[in-house]
Amino acid sequence: MASKHTVVGVLTQPDRPKGRGRQITAGPVKAAALAHGIPVAQPVTLKDPAGRAELEAWRPDVLVVVAYGLILPAAVLAIPRLGCVNIHGSLLPRWRGAAPIQRAILAGDSITGVTIMLMDAGLDTGPMLLKRETPIEATDTGGSIHDRLSALGALALLEALEGYSAGTLAPVSQPVEGVTYAAKIDKSEALLDWRRQAVELDRQIRAFNPWPIAETRLDGEQLRVFAASPVADGAFAPITTGSPSSGPEPGTITAVSDAGVVVQCGRGGQLSLQQLQRPGRRAVQAADFIRGIQLTGRRLG
Repeated sequence: MASKHTVVGVLTQPDRPKGRGRQITAGPVKAAALAHGIPVAQPVTLKDPAGRAELEAWRPDVLVVVAYGLILPAAVLAIPRLGCVNIHGSLLPRWRGAAPIQRAILAGDSITGVTIMLMDAGLDTGPMLLKRETPIEATDTGGSIHDRLSALGALALLEALEGYSAGTLAPVSQPVEGVTYAAKIDKSEALLDWRRQAVELDRQIRAFNPWPIAETRLDGEQLRVFAASPVADGAFAPITTGSPSSGPEPGTITAVSDAGVVVQCGRGGQLSLQQLQRPGRRAVQAADFIRGIQLTGRRLG
């Protein structure tokens, strides 16, 4: 995005192995910087003077930090004349930490946004320059929210830099009420527990798309779930297992159609799985997944 500001350099993490061949590959930040003729530094650490040398030589007025992935030591925070500005993917002080987008979806939040803040020694505790909001829709995924916040954050950043450097935008301390922490996502959280309510499982599936992707088991084999939606009450007559009064066990596939694979969840709810992937195959829609396989009455998990 064009702006009147001069980018004197880009600091990004070292190139890492990627893909099946595990070849050392430059990340998209480095690639974009080089394409625009911007100097790039990739120190392994910023804790020693050698790692900070290039950054200091650039003599930046402000350092813009976006998902850098490493804690910035106090010596780095002190380098820019106007400090370090961070684009954070939540409405602070809610969801400080590493995974604000996923945690907001998992919690059932109806709104999220970006906060442009000044960094200090704490974890997303610095004073705020401005916020911009966006609703979380029932179909939003971690990926769709990420992309929307990226565009929103870019515009908000330019506005904040303009106002802050001109002295017309003053930092405001974060309120002490409403603080929550967005812990880093662990792959173990991707496993679906069918004893939970359908609406909770739906949020889990959406939050973990595109990573790490929610999953369950079918006959002991991994089954990844990319998309699903809660089933309206009475849309499907549940099959019974054992006593008719007990209803199907959570995880039981109660119906299948081109629209989805319907699975019994906790508290009587049902979830329709709409995009699935078996190991070594591509993700497919339910209509393709159900072909040539008997699923009704089988149990996931």
